Amino acid sequence: MKAEFSVEDMTCGHCEKAVTQALADALPGAAVLIDLVGHRVSVEGDAGKAEAAIRDAGYTPVRL
Repeated sequence: MKAEFSVEDMTCGHCEKAVTQALADALPGAAVLIDLVGHRVSVEGDAGKAEAAIRDAGYTPVRL
């Protein structure tokens, strides 16, 4: 299952690393694709867990 989010407050390389790490911790082994310029995150796995992980990292995901 693929989950996609818009994360408008993900604006820099640090943000990208924080979101990537949060998703890796929440969904070990899941494929994560981040489009920093487009503020988009795609991840394979449970959308609810992914959304919670992004929120816990301090960002505001919106499911697409």
